Amino acid sequence: MALAEIQARIRAAERAAGRAEGSVTLIAVSKVQPAERVEAVLAEGQRVFGENYVQEAAGKWPGWRDRFGPVELHMIGPLQSNKAKVAVELFDAIHTLDRPSLAQKLAGLQQAGAKLPRLFVQVNTGEEPQKAGVLPGDLAGFLNDCRGLGLSPVGLMCIPPEGEDSTPHFAMLARMAAEHGLHGLSMGMSGDFEAAIAHGATHVRVGSAIFGARAYQ
Repeated sequence: MALAEIQARIRAAERAAGRAEGSVTLIAVSKVQPAERVEAVLAEGQRVFGENYVQEAAGKWPGWRDRFGPVELHMIGPLQSNKAKVAVELFDAIHTLDRPSLAQKLAGLQQAGAKLPRLFVQVNTGEEPQKAGVLPGDLAGFLNDCRGLGLSPVGLMCIPPEGEDSTPHFAMLARMAAEHGLHGLSMGMSGDFEAAIAHGATHVRVGSAIFGARAYQ
């Protein structure tokens, strides 16, 4: 467990970038982690967590919220439209708004009276065919469509291509966010969150560096 070390590195990266202390939110990515590891991090005081799977999160977080009090929960994995209603009720932020059909589903839920979580648009900065996300060239149109549906995205999210230098992708995402008047930047993971903070990240998603390696079934 290395929560305190990660928090210290975030504060140091904020100082190095000339940013205010606390301007970056640490999302502890708890997907498929053993319960005892997550509970230990909760006991240390961490209250912002990220999950990839709606069903997994729905099975464990209501109980933890009862035990530990309010926890801010972020959806950071692909969101199927048929899970959107549960996600809206469970999560405080969704980082993976990535296609028109999901935007339409969320807009419909909002029109039916649901209070939507904060929304980040996922951008496929590497234009990888196997990866979700709006292509950079399509972002302006997608944001216009979202706003036309009554949605108000607060930021952008990216997952740079594995094995590439993340820095150009972080710079691109920051530039696009500024162009569109968005203040949230969800970028940076265990191996590169300091570089993301240097480029303006407001949310970093750190899992294995806090909890240890995941044991997938």
